[in-house]
Amino acid sequence: MNVRTQNLPLTDVSADVLVVASFEGASIDAAVSALAVPAVEAGDFAGEFGQTTVVYTGGQIKARKLLLLGLGKESKVDIRKLRRAAGMAARAARQSGAQSLAFAVPAVSGMVPASVAQFMVEGALHGLFRFETLKSEQKAKPQVESIVMVGGPEIESGVTYGQVVGEAVNYTRALNWLPGNHLTASKLAEKAVEVCREGCIEVEVYDKKGCQELGLGLLLAVNQGSVEEPRFVVMRYKGNGGSGPWLGFVGKGLTFDSGGISIKPTDGMWDMKYDMSGGGAVLGAMQAIAKLQPKCDILAVICATDNMPDGGAYKPGDVIVGLSGKTVEVRSTDAEGRLILADGLAYAAKQGATRLITSSTLTGAVQIALGPARMGIVANDDLWENEVYAAVEEAGERGWKLPHDEEYYELFKSPIADMSNTGTARAAGTVVGGLFLMSHVNGTPCVHLDIASQAWKGTEDKYEDAGATGAATRSFVRAALKFAEGTR
Repeated sequence: MNVRTQNLPLTDVSADVLVVASFEGASIDAAVSALAVPAVEAGDFAGEFGQTTVVYTGGQIKARKLLLLGLGKESKVDIRKLRRAAGMAARAARQSGAQSLAFAVPAVSGMVPASVAQFMVEGALHGLFRFETLKSEQKAKPQVESIVMVGGPEIESGVTYGQVVGEAVNYTRALNWLPGNHLTASKLAEKAVEVCREGCIEVEVYDKKGCQELGLGLLLAVNQGSVEEPRFVVMRYKGNGGSGPWLGFVGKGLTFDSGGISIKPTDGMWDMKYDMSGGGAVLGAMQAIAKLQPKCDILAVICATDNMPDGGAYKPGDVIVGLSGKTVEVRSTDAEGRLILADGLAYAAKQGATRLITSSTLTGAVQIALGPARMGIVANDDLWENEVYAAVEEAGERGWKLPHDEEYYELFKSPIADMSNTGTARAAGTVVGGLFLMSHVNGTPCVHLDIASQAWKGTEDKYEDAGATGAATRSFVRAALKFAEGTR
């Protein structure tokens, strides 16, 4: 996508569609207000949030069409609403046949122009994303090929950042959409190698033998029932020259989850291709980080396998040993994500990462607890948790800090091993899953982002298609930038 800035009067902006946003009850930009009068007087446009109205310009300005975009009440506009509104406008413009699109960057009280531009670019790119590469017939559809953000030099940094992050999120979404036969563990590793080569990031890929040599007992146990070998991907971005301190990212790359011996119900199992969304978010974030080049060192790990049942699969009741040296009693083979992540986190901690962030579609319980509006956040350190929470919010994603009192660790004790991979009851499922991970990092400050209720959207709306959302990608990127600021 060609995204650029222009500093021109709105009347001189050439585009198929020019998007002009206004608040509910506020006047429309004077440069185009005369064109908007009929729509406003007819009641077709009132500035309500997400409202879009297309007006033909009749040659009165250089843009062929004007799209009026409602932002709602100005007092309620935030970065998430800006992003969503821009995505809605971009989709409406595409529906009208636009190939070139321009946005007049509005002034929003309490926000700097660069931030407004950033989130509008992110939203436009997000809204325009479509995944149709696996269809045998590629039908010609309207496609926006260029976006211009209209404003002064002060928006340029925001436009650049917004494009990099928006494209990274869409890269994550494309990965998460791929079915298990198109994205095996080895193919996910190949994708990681491509990203690293393009971004000059060091990368190591361990096959099954390599995983055995590293001692990744939990990852290997989950992989036992599969004909596909696991992959353990280690990426090192040396933005601070490799001198540290190191920030660790760890993502769950479960390319398909049948539940193993504890097999899932048939309904909806086809969507379990997105169980690698945490790993996808890490990889998308590393793509963005290579372009933004924060001055910090990052060790990123993706633990990749599928989870299948066969005669050699691991079983409920098995006791296995992870890289941390801790023994785990398997209560459910469908609680596999925490097993592979535990090995990834233990590896990152042993390699010297001083702070850890991990993301995964870990628990169905987070949907019950929080619904789709917020990701669950579980940590072992209050200060680091607050820093990551701030990064999540600044990225325009939303989280909720869940408790990590010592009593919760009692819920997954085992009578025959150091711990079990599920609680003895259904209580506090998301907290139990997160604190299981904390048990393998040897005290290293660690935060887990549970995106199980956010990574996949069941229905299309005016902002985005149904399917993968790219959740947590933006948060990883923002956390890296904040970490870099703290190491200066």
